[in-house]
Amino acid sequence: MNIPFFSFEKMNHEIKTEITTAFEAFFDSGWYVLGERVRAFEEAYALYNKVNYAVGLSNGLDALHLALKALGVGPGDEVIVPSNTYIATVLAVSYTGATPVFTEPRPDTYNIDPARIEACITSKTRAIIPVHLYGQSCEMDTIMDIAARHNLFVVEDNAQSQGASFKGRLTGTWGDINATSFYPGKNLGALGDAGAVTTNRQEWAEKITILRNYGSRQKYYNETIGHNMRLDECQAAFLSVKLKYLTKWNQSRVEIAEWYRAGLQHAGNIILPGCHPEAGHVYHQFVIRTEDRDKLQQFLNGHGIGTLIHYPVPPHLQEAYASLGYRKGDFPVAEEIAGTCLSLPVWPGMTEGDVQNVCSKISLFYHG
Repeated sequence: MNIPFFSFEKMNHEIKTEITTAFEAFFDSGWYVLGERVRAFEEAYALYNKVNYAVGLSNGLDALHLALKALGVGPGDEVIVPSNTYIATVLAVSYTGATPVFTEPRPDTYNIDPARIEACITSKTRAIIPVHLYGQSCEMDTIMDIAARHNLFVVEDNAQSQGASFKGRLTGTWGDINATSFYPGKNLGALGDAGAVTTNRQEWAEKITILRNYGSRQKYYNETIGHNMRLDECQAAFLSVKLKYLTKWNQSRVEIAEWYRAGLQHAGNIILPGCHPEAGHVYHQFVIRTEDRDKLQQFLNGHGIGTLIHYPVPPHLQEAYASLGYRKGDFPVAEEIAGTCLSLPVWPGMTEGDVQNVCSKISLFYHG
């Protein structure tokens, strides 16, 4: 039995009729950029998140970039980011001309360690970007307290955690401006690239709305140097359909994670992902750790089970950031995670039998 790392089959089958209807309505409308479908999705996504404003954008990286830009982050500033995040978080800081400052994660939850943040704050620090990695919220109450004491902005990177929560409050609602991605494989994914920001401040929502559209609120009148970073009408229509299923699909991910935890308790020399007791995890990924990672991945792939590594090279060791002067060993927690983590298949539609098959193969690898 082959088990792909990810499959859209079950989800797509469930929504195919609605998606087809939405596309036909979009196609027949004759209006394809910044129209009623974008406005409708923005309103629905803001309502889902219980925030005042959502602004649709072209992708998650652009959402992070414009969030920082709207807050005035720029050259000479520093922004604190996790040392084990996906590169997009760091690129967004670089796009503003600011400098990324890396902070180590907790080895159990993989999220930024609040206890390490204050040591990284300098007179140049302007913002913190907590990344809700793999579907689990960061410890947002503590992070917000640190930011308030030091007069810093907070921009949540919620690309992997739509629907997650901390102390009952959704991710993407804590920070000043929060960014997300709707890349197809996300918990809420478009059928192409898409993203958004959420905020409770009208002035920031308006600023990003202008920045995404060439710096213009009225066609051919440009009040600032902007960008072309708009969510298109077609993807907005698809997202409006899929948003209705997000809670159900997240519940499926949680159930799959529970099956993994039960099946892997005695499977071998692996570390299961930790979950903060006050975090509502939505399992964008189910990430185990093992010193045998590369051999285990090869073994599973040989038995038709897809896996991925999120992520094999931490940002400070990427060639793109060689100019920052970091060396191997500078962020040992991030490097340890990068060298031992392995993401197992998680997608709505996986059966308990699928998960049991993965678990049995892992047990076979360790126990023969």
